[in-house]
Amino acid sequence: MAASAEDEQSRDVSEFLRLLSARLPAGVTGTTLVMWTLVLVLAVRLSAYVVNFIAWQVKIRRVVKQFPEDDFHSDQLLSRDHNHRYLTYWQTPVIALTMCSHPDTVKPILSNKTRKTEWMYRFFRPWLGDGLLLSDGPKWQRNRRLLTPAFHFDILKHYVQLFSESTAVLLGKWMSRGPGASVELFDHIGLMTLDNILKCSLGYSSRCQTDGQSAPYVLAVHDLTRLIEDRPEHLPYHIDFIYYLSKDGRRFRRACEIVHSFSGQVIKERKEELKKEDSSFKSGKCLDLLDILLKATDEDGTGLSVSEIQDEVNTFLFGGHHTTASGISWTLYHLAKHKDYQDKCRAEVEGVLQGREEMTWHDIGTLPFITMCIKESMRCVPPVPRVARSLKQDMTFVGGKWLPMGSPTITDIAGTHRNRDIWPNPTVYDPYRFSPENSANRHPYAFLPFSAGPRNCIGQNFAMNEMKVSVALIVQRFQLELDETKPPAVPFDSLTVQAKDGIWMKLHPVKTDT
Repeated sequence: MAASAEDEQSRDVSEFLRLLSARLPAGVTGTTLVMWTLVLVLAVRLSAYVVNFIAWQVKIRRVVKQFPEDDFHSDQLLSRDHNHRYLTYWQTPVIALTMCSHPDTVKPILSNKTRKTEWMYRFFRPWLGDGLLLSDGPKWQRNRRLLTPAFHFDILKHYVQLFSESTAVLLGKWMSRGPGASVELFDHIGLMTLDNILKCSLGYSSRCQTDGQSAPYVLAVHDLTRLIEDRPEHLPYHIDFIYYLSKDGRRFRRACEIVHSFSGQVIKERKEELKKEDSSFKSGKCLDLLDILLKATDEDGTGLSVSEIQDEVNTFLFGGHHTTASGISWTLYHLAKHKDYQDKCRAEVEGVLQGREEMTWHDIGTLPFITMCIKESMRCVPPVPRVARSLKQDMTFVGGKWLPMGSPTITDIAGTHRNRDIWPNPTVYDPYRFSPENSANRHPYAFLPFSAGPRNCIGQNFAMNEMKVSVALIVQRFQLELDETKPPAVPFDSLTVQAKDGIWMKLHPVKTDT
């Protein structure tokens, strides 16, 4: 029957072309006319695109003349000191980004007057799908509402023990190297935070800290991070067809398959487990992110689809370990540079733990100075240095400068944190900036390690708790010293701020009777 229908459709097309040809001048067939019609339609659409593109380029080049050009390089971050409100940065010869780096200009950009910049974030889509990072509009609002219970304090408090256990694995590895051993922080801390997010989001106990970089998932995530970072800099790679023909594109596709296979298998196994259990609580197990995703429903009882769950899982696996790894590593770097602050942190931890080597939920709120040190480190080197948005409407800034609808903008978090009009002596590492008295009247958009506005980071309390536990237990066990025989730590913009040649640290055990 299907074949017969196809044959009949084919005969109808042939008959149409025959009748069309009978009415055409000699030598012109119906097929030729259809082909040239299609060519003409494509030519008209391409011409309209070119005209609109040229008109936009003329308009935006005129507009961005209002703003000074950005000559900042990421390797200058530790010495950055400026008082600009906005700058222009040409990412490619045809893409001009307006960089906003003052609370007064950042606030409207992070409001509901903007949307995710599709040309930038679409590179993540094959990996992260339509999760919270990339979705917009009603879908984002719905999923954000369904996911919010996963970060309630009643859920977060159970993770503190998991953070302690993962940190203990890290400390054991470092102790086995002997006194004065030199380690590169990002590699070790990154595996620890990955271990944490796998346990807390999926209830999955991996051996990534001991298996190291050989773990397929770890290698795949590292590949995806590097490839997404490199892609925007190559204009031809903005075209998917060209990109996936390249060596990088094929490698990106393979890495996506590995990551999706891993998360898909974990989701499948958990669904089977939940079918066998009446309740996660009855089985003596606290809820994790995946439990909540599988159980979450709207008012009408509609839950998340399997593809939606996988998108959110992949988003949290990515965002939940890269950012905290950067925050912890740079905090340890600053404490190693400032021994007096490091000693004060250690004294605070000893005063709270009284010889214990595991943190509790109650301990989290009794570490004010460590919290100040972590926040000041994230001011100096924010884990996520910038956020991209496109304007949904024309926008006029304080002072009269303006941008048209559709303009790509950047919330320059790193620049805002280094603006001397907001942060006097911004190159100085001073944890007391975040004392209660100094924080009382600060502009709410002056400190943005987790962004701000309606799309701020849903996991910021999770991240802060993880950083507090890790930093506290590390300084309790080790005296940290920068390894001067290695290259100095120079900030490098990847998807998060890392160090160009790593952060090399000498570890001197404070306790040896463990």
